[in-house]
Amino acid sequence: MTSSVRFETDGAVATVTLNRPQARNALTPEMLCRLTDAFDAYEADDALRALIITGAGEHAFCAGGDLGSTIPLLTGAREPVDEWDRRVLGDAAVMATSGLRERPGVKPIIAAINGACMAGGFELLLGTDIRIAADHARFALPEASRGVLPFAGSIARLPRQIPHCAAMYLMLTGDPIDAAEALRIGLVNQCVAADRVMPAARAIADRIAANAPVSVREIKRVAIAGSGVPLAQAYRLEDEARSRVLATEDATEGPRAFMEKRSPRFRGR
Repeated sequence: MTSSVRFETDGAVATVTLNRPQARNALTPEMLCRLTDAFDAYEADDALRALIITGAGEHAFCAGGDLGSTIPLLTGAREPVDEWDRRVLGDAAVMATSGLRERPGVKPIIAAINGACMAGGFELLLGTDIRIAADHARFALPEASRGVLPFAGSIARLPRQIPHCAAMYLMLTGDPIDAAEALRIGLVNQCVAADRVMPAARAIADRIAANAPVSVREIKRVAIAGSGVPLAQAYRLEDEARSRVLATEDATEGPRAFMEKRSPRFRGR
């Protein structure tokens, strides 16, 4: 039986694929649980240094939470019927981790947006660090038009990531924007032809994976923890990270390799 979420590794790079293309990769309770397990596995494996998340098929990255299973479960309109349903309701870590919300991790995640990125898929996107979009991709947060609201982090995160007025337009109207507009407002890093999405994402993943792992993790850790805090507090976080990084063997290897005109051999310690 094919898994609804594939977790694959190739060298130091992991790939998570939302694998329900017949339903535009809409997130079922099972998929939320499997996403949680995949993200936890990535964070726990020191050999993995970058992760790409994408959707199966040519039409959608993720259409959001499944309106026939996940949303009714969360609103109480239906009772849990299997282990996946019960885990979603009983384990707070599932919603926190599957949406990269309260437990975003400290290792880099790259989104390869191969198509429509809507609702919960859009919210998942906001937990990633670097984003490559196909030129036919579309983005929307239509929750208000369906009687609900974005509850996987968008209300808090989106106004911090793009201009306030752009964020409010997306959330209050529910209107979609195309990939070119997403690039213009800074929601994504690149907009490329559909067949270049994964190669572009992989090239970035490989570039990050070649860097010093502790440095990469500390950069992300401080960037997340320092968001919105007073500047003096953010500086303290940065100073703590500096102490941790400068104490590593990699901090010695990097400058030495530069002076010796060779590629560094980072070991993550």
